[in-house]
Amino acid sequence: MRRRPSFRRRLFAGFLAASLIPTLACSAMMLQVFRLRMAGEAEREMAENLAAASAALDAAFDAFSQAAARLQDSAIAARALTGDGAEDTLVNGELFAAAGEARGYAAFALYDLQGRRRYSTRQTAGEERLPTGWGVLYGAPRQGEPMRFTACEDVTDTESPLLQGAVTLTGAGGRETGYLVISVYYAGFRQLLEGKYGAQNELILLSPYWRPVYCVQPSLADALAPSLRSRLLAGRGLDDPAEAFLYAAVRHEKSGLYLVLRRPQVFTAETIRLLHTVSLGCAVVCVALSVCMGLALSRQMFRPIQRLRQGIGEVEHDNLDVFVPAEGEDELGELAGRFNNMVEALRRNREALVENQRELNQAQIRMLQAQLNPHFLCNTLDTMKWISKINKVPQVAEMSANLADILRFCISPEEFASLRREVEILERYVEIQEIRMSGAFAFRVELPEELADCRVPKMILQPLVENAILHGLEGVENGAVEVTVREKAGMLRITVRDNGAGLPPEMAAGRYRSRGPAGRHLGLYNVNTILTKYYGDGCGLFLENGPAGGAVVTAVLPVRGEEENPC
Repeated sequence: MRRRPSFRRRLFAGFLAASLIPTLACSAMMLQVFRLRMAGEAEREMAENLAAASAALDAAFDAFSQAAARLQDSAIAARALTGDGAEDTLVNGELFAAAGEARGYAAFALYDLQGRRRYSTRQTAGEERLPTGWGVLYGAPRQGEPMRFTACEDVTDTESPLLQGAVTLTGAGGRETGYLVISVYYAGFRQLLEGKYGAQNELILLSPYWRPVYCVQPSLADALAPSLRSRLLAGRGLDDPAEAFLYAAVRHEKSGLYLVLRRPQVFTAETIRLLHTVSLGCAVVCVALSVCMGLALSRQMFRPIQRLRQGIGEVEHDNLDVFVPAEGEDELGELAGRFNNMVEALRRNREALVENQRELNQAQIRMLQAQLNPHFLCNTLDTMKWISKINKVPQVAEMSANLADILRFCISPEEFASLRREVEILERYVEIQEIRMSGAFAFRVELPEELADCRVPKMILQPLVENAILHGLEGVENGAVEVTVREKAGMLRITVRDNGAGLPPEMAAGRYRSRGPAGRHLGLYNVNTILTKYYGDGCGLFLENGPAGGAVVTAVLPVRGEEENPC
């Protein structure tokens, strides 16, 4: 059979579990909550950065639309582009006024219907032509239609326009007069978007086909665009667990461009390993501290318990000289003190038991020796009875016979007798008293047949009747003593009445209160003591004076049959 671990080990294991499990659980939970919180903060910040960059683009493209609308209504621009005559100063002023603040990050240029650049807000050398059969001018929308933008082919060419948009200008009667071309270069995008997406983030502009358009680091955009496009086509999303960056994307409706924001991971793999290492180190430290504290606590707790255990083992081997030293004044010290007191009490009780046994043995010896004399007396009384009958002295013979019966009853080993036998012995005693007192009193016993077999302590009636005859009937002519037996509520009530002078007031007060065996009423004291010792304080003698005079003494005890004697 497998042995169960000791209580000390189980308590030590429980202490470690109670101290380590919450610590480790809280550490893991706090790490996870911290990671989720930081990731949530990063996502929120990325969303805010993308919203800010989109708002900057919205403002720029609104400015482009406003510039196109103003030049659509400009008669000066229409005359200049159709060759009807217009001063260059007025045309340039109209163009600069329409561009407004947007010319700080975009170049505005007017082209004629043959694709020749006529006016521009950007200083360039030589003449520039754009094809009308393809490219940005081909299919340029007219007034009221959204402007169409074209992305560059090489994002690393920072001197060429990264994004171009064109709109067809019309004059009176809806006649086409030329084109307004808006070009955004690398420097313009940088000026427009700078400070909108955070210092540690990277913003990449991609075309509707996820071709690179702009990035602060053009080479980065050129390298990332194919990877991001392949992830989207594969349906995996932008984030790659193997990378140390997070990605977020949003589409700009007015231009059709995609804004992709790249942000370093809040927790890189190296950072997570470092956090796990730190958590594991803290757990190891907690384990070491818990083990040290657990050992110290268990040693402090179980040293007194072990001493108590050893002391109890000594007591089991009947060694009552053991002593457990008390360490401290706490509960364990108090327990050791109580154990020592218990052992001391056991030692005293054993000594008292040995002494009581010695006294009991001596008492039994004295009782056996004392029984020799009554037997000799009984035999002598029987001899006196026969001699009295031979000499024809019947009173002496009767007294001898009655006294012999009483002595045999007294020295019998039984402690209880039936009421029938108790009344028979009482009648023997009354016969002796009638001979002694020449029949000076009357005696009557009333014992119901159903109560005659009740068991009572032997020799409790004779002292009561003797007290009534010797003290109650003293100096009374025509005295009478009556004994009645009744049952009430399961209790046996044996009443002895006389017609004598009665009891003193201090005695006729109900329950018999004895101050000791000395005095005239030794019989009452003995009977009351026997009853209370056998049956408890609820039983005993009750004394009162009768309504017509005389004393009434009642013995109260339970109704018991043959097998119901108290131990």
